[in-house]
Amino acid sequence: MRHYSICVCLIAVFLFSCGNNEIAQIWTDRPEFALYGDYFNTSQNQYKVTIKYFESPAAQLRTESRRKSNTYPDIVVGSWLKNSSTTAHFKSLNDLFGANKLSRSIFYQRLLAAGRIDRHQYLLPVSFNVPSLIFSKDKEIEISNSFTLGFEELKKLSGEYNVLNKGSYTRMGFSPLWDDDFLMVTAVLFDSSFREASPLAWDAAALNRSMNFVNDWTVEINTDNQAEEDFTFKYFFEPPEKLIQSGRILFSYMESSKLFTLSEENKNTLDFRWIMEDNKIPITEDTVFLGIPKKGKSQKAAKAFVHWFFKIENQRLLLEYSKVNRINETAFGICDGFSAIGAVTEQIFPRYYPSLLGRMPPSDYLIVPNILPENWAVIRERIVLPYLHDRARNGHSEEAIPLEARLAEWQRINR
Repeated sequence: MRHYSICVCLIAVFLFSCGNNEIAQIWTDRPEFALYGDYFNTSQNQYKVTIKYFESPAAQLRTESRRKSNTYPDIVVGSWLKNSSTTAHFKSLNDLFGANKLSRSIFYQRLLAAGRIDRHQYLLPVSFNVPSLIFSKDKEIEISNSFTLGFEELKKLSGEYNVLNKGSYTRMGFSPLWDDDFLMVTAVLFDSSFREASPLAWDAAALNRSMNFVNDWTVEINTDNQAEEDFTFKYFFEPPEKLIQSGRILFSYMESSKLFTLSEENKNTLDFRWIMEDNKIPITEDTVFLGIPKKGKSQKAAKAFVHWFFKIENQRLLLEYSKVNRINETAFGICDGFSAIGAVTEQIFPRYYPSLLGRMPPSDYLIVPNILPENWAVIRERIVLPYLHDRARNGHSEEAIPLEARLAEWQRINR
């Protein structure tokens, strides 16, 4: 919740006495919305918004629905909003589009389509992140592409960088085992296709191929996973960016939200490339969407805020506000990610993040996550990532507890 929690409380208290019909309450897991709400409230005097933080606003909405409570928000902003219960909780937003309203063309089209169900727009995309690899700026000349890096080139450069001394690595280019999130990216790029079912489905053959690829990578480039573990134990007492700067490693995995909130010292010495394979750059699963619940009581105020928030000029002002108040040092861009409005990300972001100039890949390269279970965040952290962690370290899938068995056991315990 970072340093915005105080702002949330202040906004809520300040607006408590306003007329209820003019107030829209926003539930969100994004602390930045406290500041966005404050900016909206001071930019006009017809409507107001209050902000309430929840770790999982979607889960809270489901809880209130089961209780048949009268406590409903007017807007929900967060991750994991699209699933089988979306149409039950959120109203169609089709009436937000049209002449003198929102234009569908301003959004990244694949992201906009991800919020659509049966020709109805139930959710609007707010922000997204993509995975990257960071490295020292003085190594930039060795990379063939100016904004992307694929697996084979990553393997080649990493292997060439390795130094083996008396049976132990003193320098290692990269290991896919250093970060479980990198394993997830690999699985996604191999079309493992995690998606909502009861509760989860995936392409088992593709998932096996992805982890076999990682295991083969380890053996081919870094001897074996024990050698990688020994290197990690010996040298990873410093953060990866420091290990890159000292020359101990060549690459490290990092998502864009963290990449652009690195310290100025790190930004001055580090460069990056987006991870791309087969012309695909995966958008991370925690894409932020916005929806208007059916049972909200302040529809006019909610729609007024939505129209205000998705204006290109207003997002520019929010980025400027973040820069002036140094909020951009801890939260990236819009809602800690790239804006879902193409012109904002491609034309305005580079003014505030100069290293992005000419570095945003074409939108056709971006692939959007599948519809995921409502409790995907928990399933991912407790089941999927631990499975990938174990599976990538075994040459044969039988040596790791199968994902199906882990999921079944988790369901049994959490009935």
